[in-house]
Amino acid sequence: GQSDIGSAVVPGRASYDAKTQRYTIDSAGYNVWYVRDEFRFLWKKMSGDVSLAADIEYPDPAGFWDRKALLVIRQDLDDDSKVALVALHGDGMIHLAQRPAKGSRVKDLEFRIGGRGRPGGENPDSLVPVHAKRIGIEKRGDAFALFVSLEGEPMHQFGPPITLPFAEPFYVGIGFCSHLPDKSDTAVLSNV
Repeated sequence: GQSDIGSAVVPGRASYDAKTQRYTIDSAGYNVWYVRDEFRFLWKKMSGDVSLAADIEYPDPAGFWDRKALLVIRQDLDDDSKVALVALHGDGMIHLAQRPAKGSRVKDLEFRIGGRGRPGGENPDSLVPVHAKRIGIEKRGDAFALFVSLEGEPMHQFGPPITLPFAEPFYVGIGFCSHLPDKSDTAVLSNV
């Protein structure tokens, strides 16, 4: 299925091209963070262990620096759901994060790699440019790990896993948030 998570000002949409194995997701949304989320989510109900990875592209290079293409495992479809996710931001930063309980705040980034600096934020020279094309999340029992291919090499785990118990079934899928509540942007996820 697919759903707009949260109170979308601009409804999202998504399409799949079977020939190229590409999902195109158009979505607005203020963020996937803090105590609630707004994004377009393409999902499947699952149980047990899960491994999910995708190649990610942003067709518009001028999109907002904090837009997020996501690989998500959520307890439910509510905007404040318990969640474990990996994301590739518009500026190239990759992270693994979690909301440990319904209605709680997303915990600080567990791992942060890459990025090119932020307007009014960190010095662009202080961050390592990362051009990761493929990211992944893996759930084994209650452990969630980030997987990355930085330069086309085989996927490898980055850092130790986080621990977060989920009741079964849960929702697994891909998503995108423009990080602008009233402006839609596009992400393409392929080879999912």
